[in-house]
Amino acid sequence: VQLVESGGGLVHPGGSLRLSCAASGFTFSRYVMNWYRQRPGKERELVASISGSGGSTDYVGSSTDYVGSVKGRFTISRDNAKNTVYLQMNSLKPEDTAVYYCNARRSTVVYWGQGTQVTVSS
Repeated sequence: VQLVESGGGLVHPGGSLRLSCAASGFTFSRYVMNWYRQRPGKERELVASISGSGGSTDYVGSSTDYVGSVKGRFTISRDNAKNTVYLQMNSLKPEDTAVYYCNARRSTVVYWGQGTQVTVSS
């Protein structure tokens, strides 16, 4: 099993990045795919989720008062034909600086990628 993230880097505030996560070794379409991030000095946190079919998505902060809310700025999507999940990140803020991790989950089975660094700085 492999989850390989790519697309991270350094971007100015207000800029955009698209992260990709290429999956192999399991039946991709049967797994909920998630993007997590770990900001400096913080615990790893869920950013966005997408169902196996792609028909349902959820974003952190959608129902809570959360400074780091990504709703309206980030979009998660997947291409089951390519075994790839994406995270389009727009209007990036310095507080979005983190290592972003791809995660696959089905019941109690969980897989993690190695992470990709995103730095938002002027």
